Amino acid sequence: MSERMTKGEREDLQRLIRQREKVLKSAAKQRSTELLADFENQISAMYQFDDDEVWAAAEKAAAVEVEKAKLRVAARCAELGIPKQFAPSLNLYWSGRSYHNGVKQRRDELRKAAQAQVAALEQKAIVAIETASVEAQTQVAIAGLTSEAARAFISNLPAVDSLMPTLSYQEIAGESDTPIVEQMLTPNALRQRRFRERQKALRDANVTLPTGENEERQ
Repeated sequence: MSERMTKGEREDLQRLIRQREKVLKSAAKQRSTELLADFENQISAMYQFDDDEVWAAAEKAAAVEVEKAKLRVAARCAELGIPKQFAPSLNLYWSGRSYHNGVKQRRDELRKAAQAQVAALEQKAIVAIETASVEAQTQVAIAGLTSEAARAFISNLPAVDSLMPTLSYQEIAGESDTPIVEQMLTPNALRQRRFRERQKALRDANVTLPTGENEERQ
């Protein structure tokens, strides 16, 4: 531990740190691609009722009850004199997707939110990588380092996976306390949005805001 680095060791280590920084930045970009691909798989997923034993049992039980209900509906239609070709019907169907990933417009909204979040994660990761690289190079440049300490620098640079965790579908879809889409809005845009919602609620209740408050909100 008392052995100090030579000039050659310091130069080699600084060059290696810069190379690691470059590689980690490339890895961050690759990680962004992987995160978006993973999120795309989440919002494109389709689930069939027979994919799971519990789902299959529930679907089977529901189908039996629906058949009974259909008979009651048909009998009532006959009592009311409604021709079969015009009679209403009752049906059961399994939805393999929710609203969030079943409607194209909603999927597009979620994609944009995911892309924005991934871009922010990538930028944050790059800043962290650059900061760690500068700190490592700074420590190499100052006196008092040993060859053992030099080897320890290599493990100090953060891993990209820890800086860019997998996206949460629930947060993107808005099921968290504060949806990601709302978090991304600027404070001013968020105030305007909430003001419009309050205006609508007041109009529904036949209440008019005082003139001063209206002017302040403009």
